[in-house]
Amino acid sequence: MIELDGHRWIKEPMGDDLQRLWRIDEVLWEGDTAYQHVVIARTGQGISLFCDNDRQSTEFSQLVYHEAMMVPAFLLAERIERVLIIGSSEGVASQMAVEAGASRVDHVDIDEQCVRVCAEYLPYGYSTEELARVERGEGPVRLHYADGWGFLDQAPPEGYDIVVVDLPDERVDDTDGQHNRLYGEEFVRRCQSVLAAGGVVAFQAGCPTVWRNQTLIRAYNRFRNVFDTVAYFGSDEHEWAFLFGRVEQIDDPTNVMLEALPKSAYRPKTIDDASLIGCTVPPYSVRHQR
Repeated sequence: MIELDGHRWIKEPMGDDLQRLWRIDEVLWEGDTAYQHVVIARTGQGISLFCDNDRQSTEFSQLVYHEAMMVPAFLLAERIERVLIIGSSEGVASQMAVEAGASRVDHVDIDEQCVRVCAEYLPYGYSTEELARVERGEGPVRLHYADGWGFLDQAPPEGYDIVVVDLPDERVDDTDGQHNRLYGEEFVRRCQSVLAAGGVVAFQAGCPTVWRNQTLIRAYNRFRNVFDTVAYFGSDEHEWAFLFGRVEQIDDPTNVMLEALPKSAYRPKTIDDASLIGCTVPPYSVRHQR
């Protein structure tokens, strides 16, 4: 955090030679967990979560982000009974999965302290009371403080209908980072291996802007190496893109999503049929890599 013009600011890295400043009006919690530096603060977008200076979610835009990650997976999966979520400390993704009809949600996050302060200070996601219940495994959501890589060994024999990986953005220059391991092709294949028939793997895949799309291109290529069907959703109201993979070949995944939308138990507030038509074509520079 820096001091500038009489205010405190967080400098968020956006790419080579590019940073974004977030004015911090009030710090609600700041500290180093075992894995990252976490700040929860009031900003111009409401209460916001930062991990290692990267904005993870804000009160204003978190629903747009989480629906872009979860809704296409709901629409592409043949069933929504068993869901695995790796990362996503706030708990919003778990709540959405239950609303979509899941009877079992395994939420895995390695950073227990981050999850706990999110529940205490964020006005979205788990409340402290709900967190206590999911830690005890009362109800459909079970929270596991564990490494996502190793947790896959505990997958139920029937597999998961949806596996969601929601982590801070991949670091291009940090191949040894804790969460970077969970972006590699080997981990994508491990996620694919625990799917039930008709299941979907969903990843936060980076930013589609041409000056910041290195991680998206990497993720897109990995998914095409692993899955016969790869669907893309680039949020039209956020700066993030998401990838969805199915083992089975689907000729027109966008049409599958359009047909499933009216029947979905989860009723999105930020995505409609026009969004699905307009946001499912990867950017030109991703499709035509040079």
